[in-house]
Amino acid sequence: MRRSRRLSTVLIALLAALAIPATSAAASGHNPVLFVHGWNSSSSVWDEMVADFRADGYTDDELVAWDYNTSQSNRTTAEELSVVVDDLLASTGASAVDVITHSMGGLNTRWYVKFLGGTETVDDWVSLAGPNHGTDSANACFWEYSCYEMRQGSDFLTTLNDGDETPGATNHGTWWSSCDSVIRPQESTVLSGADNTQTACLSHSAFTTDDTVSAQVRAFVA
Repeated sequence: MRRSRRLSTVLIALLAALAIPATSAAASGHNPVLFVHGWNSSSSVWDEMVADFRADGYTDDELVAWDYNTSQSNRTTAEELSVVVDDLLASTGASAVDVITHSMGGLNTRWYVKFLGGTETVDDWVSLAGPNHGTDSANACFWEYSCYEMRQGSDFLTTLNDGDETPGATNHGTWWSSCDSVIRPQESTVLSGADNTQTACLSHSAFTTDDTVSAQVRAFVA
């Protein structure tokens, strides 16, 4: 009798342990978050915002700040991004991710959402100071292919912005500032069909570290 009870106890504990990974993603109550930096930048720009998300209860496994080659075409980056998203979904057991971007990161991620099936995997998408309709500052960086794509009227942007700018069930949000000297015109960030927010007077690089923007973004993806 005692042996039977001990076996039952062991089986119950084993089953409970096996059930934890299967339910952890759903129990967290939020999607994992993928952070995508802009041109000639790195994942380190997200350190403060990632810390804010962590303070809100996200685990390190649910927060991925991704580095990529910013000189290549945004189309190529979008294809690489699809692999990163699939890996994040697999590792967390989640059914969707939230994507937060700065500057040019908004372009390759939009391409993924619109043309590579991202409407099925991205729940909330955020563009901070993104050149969504081009910026004349890209006219000066002629030595890299991605810079050509950021120019107003480029073939890349013409294709990206043709038709629905915020496709599918993905929630799109943008943040822009009239003091941004890199995105010109500053309203380039605004997308039709998105939740568009004008911030206080922020420089281009300040979007990823501003406390107010961070709080608004966390509320948007919550």
